[in-house]
Amino acid sequence: MQDTQKAQLFEQMPIPRAVMTLAIPTIVSSLVMVLYNLADTYFVGMLNDPIQNSAVTLAAPVLLAFNAINNLFGVGASSMMSRALGRKEYDTVYASSAVGFYCALVSAMVFSIVYTSLKGAFLVVLGADAQTSAATSEYLKWTVTCGAVPSILNVVLAYLVRSEGSSLHASIGTMSGCGLNMILDPIFILPWGLGMGAAGAGLATFISNCAACLYFFILLFCRRGKTYVSVNPRRLRFRRDIILGICAVGIPASIQNLLNVTGMTVLNNFTSAAGPDAVSAMGIAQKINMVPVQVALGFSQGIMPLVGYNYASGDVGRMKKSIAFAARIMITMMIVVSVGYFIGAEQLLRMFMKNDNVVGYGTRFLRGMCLAMPFLCTDFLGVGVFQSCGLGKNALLFAILRKIVLEIPALYILNALFPLYGLAYAQLTAEIVLAAAAVIVLARLIKRLELERAKTPPQTGI
Repeated sequence: MQDTQKAQLFEQMPIPRAVMTLAIPTIVSSLVMVLYNLADTYFVGMLNDPIQNSAVTLAAPVLLAFNAINNLFGVGASSMMSRALGRKEYDTVYASSAVGFYCALVSAMVFSIVYTSLKGAFLVVLGADAQTSAATSEYLKWTVTCGAVPSILNVVLAYLVRSEGSSLHASIGTMSGCGLNMILDPIFILPWGLGMGAAGAGLATFISNCAACLYFFILLFCRRGKTYVSVNPRRLRFRRDIILGICAVGIPASIQNLLNVTGMTVLNNFTSAAGPDAVSAMGIAQKINMVPVQVALGFSQGIMPLVGYNYASGDVGRMKKSIAFAARIMITMMIVVSVGYFIGAEQLLRMFMKNDNVVGYGTRFLRGMCLAMPFLCTDFLGVGVFQSCGLGKNALLFAILRKIVLEIPALYILNALFPLYGLAYAQLTAEIVLAAAAVIVLARLIKRLELERAKTPPQTGI
């Protein structure tokens, strides 16, 4: 099956239109995902109980760990699919999607079993104490023990659908679950509803992720014969080139996420020493800061199919223009957001919690975090290009630099120099270095590809 509409998008559509066609639905779905995460924080915050809010914050590293599987099989398989599409290898596209889906399914089931078996140890590592462990455990019961499979599958399916240029459908699937979650949250969390607190937020998330999975399965059934995404087990082909192609991108992306989990766990443990108010404030500040982070991430993920397709087909000029256009839009947007957040930090915190102590902590945290945004989006774009092109080693190097070499040591040093408040500036320290490295490495990559193309013109005539 060859879809001429998809080929036109990747090969001929003007760069600004192609980038925005792919990126805008992804950004919107990322924003909706942030809003539903903020909804958890907002409605739990309405209880004015720092312990319930701390439960959601302390559980965050475990939910973030889902992305290790999402990245391994979602990013890895989608990158493989886009590159195979660029080479017109359609059997490889089908097989890659099937491998990504079934490996994600099995891994999600294993994740759920392991967490449930070792729940007590997990709670200790997360920094939960006698005050917060019960609420944290109840939240994780719904989001991990029951919810790992639908939570992971709906994200992986979105990656697979997006890889063939169907960014809008991928976003609708994601947003359907997020929208339902925002409707269910107040019903399950607040006293006038079921009054479940943090546990209610977890139950709402579980139901919503199931709904998102259902959307994708219906979509694939309705579009059978018109999509390259396959969940048919007969399409499974554990070919060496497919496994290596998925793992070359997916494993570094997965390790990158596990390092993010480690960094967040270290941060939460430092913060928890200051008590539930500080933990609650850090959680709220992180959720607010996730809005621009997800915009930047959505933009970089949105253009991945376009970059990967043109990299594989040999159209370096189109690939270069796509990256440059995305960079101009992202950096300008993040500078504006950073200024707005720094000025309006206190007002943003008061939207989620009326506790003056929590607002005081959170205002200072958010002002430190938001300064990293312009640098972070440059780093995200660089890593997205590496993943699109199958350059997993580059992405892994950046992940190691970000967490092990720069951010985690910065957490220890800044917390020692400026107790508690220095934690908010660790990311800024790391991202300044990484943004500069991303610009240098991307420039060298483009130059190398241009030299190779000059020696061997592409055969596709694109």
